[in-house]
Amino acid sequence: MSWFILFFAGLLEIAWAVGLKAHDGRPLLIGATVVAAVASVLLLGIAVQKIPISTAYVAWTGIGILGTVLFGVLWFKEPVTPMRLVWVAVTAIGIIGLKCTSSH
Repeated sequence: MSWFILFFAGLLEIAWAVGLKAHDGRPLLIGATVVAAVASVLLLGIAVQKIPISTAYVAWTGIGILGTVLFGVLWFKEPVTPMRLVWVAVTAIGIIGLKCTSSH
């Protein structure tokens, strides 16, 4: 259950990171971005009660990185370069490795 909570916290991290770029001064989107940020951190706090903080924090930020890169490329038309893809893959491999080696 802690990994599910951590994954959802990571999804909310993506939401607030994307919201920082997308809000364009619109109060509703600013509010949603703030709510997503607070909820993301609160869920991370719940997850670290069962998952080591070093593992949880890396996974949380990694999920945020992967999702934010995906949104950046698909929604904001950011460039896709071979080296960006390599580092995104390294991030994904690191998250998977931490999950596979975690005892929780």
